[in-house]
Amino acid sequence: MEQERRSLGLGNGAGLEITDFERGQGRRSLTLQRRAGLGITDNVNRMLRSTRRSLRLKVRSCVFCVSKSGIERSISVEEKKPEQEASRYSAQSFFEYLVVVSLKKSGAVYEPQIAYQFPKRENLMRSQKEEEENLLKAIPLFCFPDGNTWAPLTEYESETFSFVLTNMDGSRKFGYCRRLLPRGGGARLPEVFCIISCLGCFGLFSQILDEVEKRRQISLAVIYPFMQGLREAAFPAPGKTVSVKSFIPESGTEIIKLTRPSDSRLEHVDFSSLFKHLSEENVIQIFASLLLERRLIFLAEELSILSQCIHGIAALLYPFTWQHTFIPVLPKVMVDIVCSPTPFVVGVQRQFLEQLQELPIEECLMVDLHSGTFLKTVGDEHDILPRKLYKEVLNALQNQRKANQSCQELNNMVTNTFVLFFIKIVGHYSSHLKQNGNETTFQERQFRKSVTSKSIRRFLKTFMETQMFSLFVQELQGQPCSQEGFFEQKIKEHQENRNKVK
Repeated sequence: MEQERRSLGLGNGAGLEITDFERGQGRRSLTLQRRAGLGITDNVNRMLRSTRRSLRLKVRSCVFCVSKSGIERSISVEEKKPEQEASRYSAQSFFEYLVVVSLKKSGAVYEPQIAYQFPKRENLMRSQKEEEENLLKAIPLFCFPDGNTWAPLTEYESETFSFVLTNMDGSRKFGYCRRLLPRGGGARLPEVFCIISCLGCFGLFSQILDEVEKRRQISLAVIYPFMQGLREAAFPAPGKTVSVKSFIPESGTEIIKLTRPSDSRLEHVDFSSLFKHLSEENVIQIFASLLLERRLIFLAEELSILSQCIHGIAALLYPFTWQHTFIPVLPKVMVDIVCSPTPFVVGVQRQFLEQLQELPIEECLMVDLHSGTFLKTVGDEHDILPRKLYKEVLNALQNQRKANQSCQELNNMVTNTFVLFFIKIVGHYSSHLKQNGNETTFQERQFRKSVTSKSIRRFLKTFMETQMFSLFVQELQGQPCSQEGFFEQKIKEHQENRNKVK
């Protein structure tokens, strides 16, 4: 099954170009032009044209690592040996830079611009400098995806969200954002503190942004010594803690302890927000739509809700990974991407719902996180999964709501519930890996036929045609795991429990 490759770029006329390499179809590209009624200013047009020159963005899941050969399917960070972990993280710093994005008057509207960058990077090669410049021009779009309808405010509740930008060479940069209203009197404009890092750990960076916001209420000058101390500290291995000293006027020196979660698979995920805004039935139907690689649009009023819920939904796919367009917070200037005929998961602010409804969107699932309802469906979402497994997952999720669990307990329960679903669907895969010398072949036909349940076989017939399953197989055949990963451990535990019952 030939791997599909997709790039999301900012094409001519600031359109979006999506390129596919489908099985036997060769190269095809789709350019989505902006609609005239979006009110994009010339300043943004210039920004987009400049960005296009060297930066082509594709948005991938923040939750799991993507390698050139496919997905790092089974060996999560905490499963590696301690000495490997020490070496892996000792050379990594927390972040590349902190940027402050503010709104500047441009005619009758306000445009987002980078007001400050810390640190200023020097001695870059020409190609590195050009790439960085264009990356920094793209960041304001994601910090203020709302468009240019801002006006000065007297009150604004700060919010936290994230995005991911991936260059064509596969390198990824995470943007962790805190949008807040700076201290002062009278009406003023919000600003965004955005930490750019190659490391995915939303919870840890949210804690760092708490410290940034606390210092911002004192003075901008107090932020940078703290960030410099953080920059000099090594990023901790899973379960480890790093201490950062920071001086605050009138408070003295503080020691801030930053602890990374032990389970690195879930450190970018918080399922509590997902189940706060959606019923268990709707979560399962969204999950089912993801498995068939359909088009999904999420709507919410707050950026933080969009970011948290979409990352949570994507995490349910483990040990598989969403391989298509993935934009948890879609800037207004890129909204036409929802017209794409290819699979995508995007988040759109609810204020643009009327604009969305005017677009020629193909068959999709549109989810309103504000009301917890579906605004648009394909119609068969309830019937995608095998009925017995659907009920098992539903019962497990409903029981957790009654249990009033902590955030960590909820994360573990939800993960185990969906991992068990995949165990019952594909957990027998190792029995159909045929070794021939140094080559490993996956026997797909025998794999599906060995399942006794007719409903699971029917589901597998469709699921095995997806890109995520293709890359799952590719990973098995190309780089068989010499170590037992989390998924393999759960398969083993499940088999042992079944044998005990017998």
